[in-house]
Amino acid sequence: MRTAIPVVVLGGGPAGLGAALRLARRGGFQVTVLERNSQVGGNAASFELEGQRVDFGSHRLHPSCPPEVLADIRSMLGEDLLDRPRHGRIRLRGRWVHFPLKPLDLAANLPPAFGFGVMRDAISKGGGNGGPETFASVLERGLGRTICRDFYFPYAVKIWGLDPAGLDAEQARRRVSAGSLKKMAGKVLGALPGLKPPGAGRFYYPRRGFGQISESYAAAAQAAGVSLELGVNVTGVQISRGRVGCVSAVTERGESAYPARQVLSTIPATRLAALLRPAAPAHVMDAASSLEYRAMLLIYLVLDAPRYTEYDAHYFPGPEIPVTRLSEPKNYSLSGPPGRTVLCAELPCSQRDAVWAAGDDELQSLVLRSLSAAGLPEPGPVRRVAVKRLGQAYPIYTRGYRAAFEILDGWLGGIEGLLTFGRQGLFAHDNTHHTLAMAYAAAECIDADGNFNRERWREHRLRFQSHVVED
Repeated sequence: MRTAIPVVVLGGGPAGLGAALRLARRGGFQVTVLERNSQVGGNAASFELEGQRVDFGSHRLHPSCPPEVLADIRSMLGEDLLDRPRHGRIRLRGRWVHFPLKPLDLAANLPPAFGFGVMRDAISKGGGNGGPETFASVLERGLGRTICRDFYFPYAVKIWGLDPAGLDAEQARRRVSAGSLKKMAGKVLGALPGLKPPGAGRFYYPRRGFGQISESYAAAAQAAGVSLELGVNVTGVQISRGRVGCVSAVTERGESAYPARQVLSTIPATRLAALLRPAAPAHVMDAASSLEYRAMLLIYLVLDAPRYTEYDAHYFPGPEIPVTRLSEPKNYSLSGPPGRTVLCAELPCSQRDAVWAAGDDELQSLVLRSLSAAGLPEPGPVRRVAVKRLGQAYPIYTRGYRAAFEILDGWLGGIEGLLTFGRQGLFAHDNTHHTLAMAYAAAECIDADGNFNRERWREHRLRFQSHVVED
């Protein structure tokens, strides 16, 4: 009988679990997934808070999910995969506008001065200044001054902590789906009855929180023969003669070594580079250290109330309100304790900021002040506050980041048997359905003998460059 080919997957988020499941179902592979945390899912996990399942921020599965991926998720979750209408709103110049945008709502609630400014920008046609492209120049040319100065630019400062002119143009292309007034108008008009495309204004969401997707992949992978190990601290990826040999790690059993024909890594590419043994060259490590991530504080307020508002999410682009988004998990899943709800406030920051180390009481006060400043209802007594800290929530595409990433990516790509992919592995903002598409593609590129088809992977990478984040 043929010996199974050993494959080690680093990271138990959607990307790692998706690739592990696909390989296991093909047969002929001995797949081991190593996850540092005590649960699967990574930043797409869920946890229970006072009887309510909550996520690490606001997550959705979008209808644009590849059919093959969506079919798998449907088969695993069954009736637990809910089809929900999107029902959020944006605070703009002191007024609330529904999100996704709706024609009648815009007519009734869009601040008049803002609307006139957008029409003026559409007529005047923005032009470039002749300088290098940046996040600011690309968006202002496509959307005009009004939308950029009132929404995208202040929101960018809050999310990434930089002036929009200091962000690479790729940040605009990968993070703003409606990058022109024509596209934005198309999205708005597409919400009209009879013009709405399938899935528009809707999303899929698991009954037990977004993390149920990762949990279902984990269960299916284990049923197919995958070994899933939690609480594992990977200490090194051994390289010999230009190819991987094994992964070393510390587990509850002590130090362990995992032989591997292929290592599929979904952990941050910067961390992967630091794990290579022997060490990567100095110029590679210098490139890795120059890549920056934005951190995120997730502040949860548990309320003794059946519901806070009817909206699934509120967005706050303005600088006068510190948090960027407020979500209410119960309005996503339609489940939880009957007399209790939870609010999740998102506060992007740097780990160097004082707020990163702030205590729970201070952060609770910050959220309550934000609600008051936005004119939202007084939530009443807070039963409990909980805080989660994500050290690497978003990659920051600073101007010049691309050169550094290409050095790191090129070096990692030259090691036989080593593949980095997923949001963290490719330094991308991608949605969960994008990362699962990467996972399926990665598994497809490994043949029955354990060899990796690099040419096919390059074709997939070109397709990944067209991914645009859906909010």
